[in-house]
Amino acid sequence: MPEASFAIEVVGSAHVVVTPEEIDVTNAAALRRALLTASARGRGTLVVDMSGTQFCDSSGINVLVRAHERAKADGGELLLVLPATTVLRVFRITGIDRVIPNFSSLEEAFAQAPSARSGLSDAIAPAHH
Repeated sequence: MPEASFAIEVVGSAHVVVTPEEIDVTNAAALRRALLTASARGRGTLVVDMSGTQFCDSSGINVLVRAHERAKADGGELLLVLPATTVLRVFRITGIDRVIPNFSSLEEAFAQAPSARSGLSDAIAPAHH
């Protein structure tokens, strides 16, 4: 099985990691590496775009919680994009939605992230017109 990879995009001064349809024990380590890479590239806002993710097991949740704690310790923040999906339901049941700030769209996440606002309209808005 080939090694999973995660896209890392830069929007303004924020790094956006886009997750696949499923996050589980088979790709949680790759997600961890992508989050570490993104956070090492620049302190500040790290956004995990989970809009296309339909499943996230405990190994994925663990990686996200640790990345959130690391971002806070470094003076940054980790934000999740979690539209109304089964993943959001699991995060609500487990209480993770109260631990890690989450939003239903990239636009909402960036509205809460002042460091990422520059470049937002150029990077995101055209895709929605």
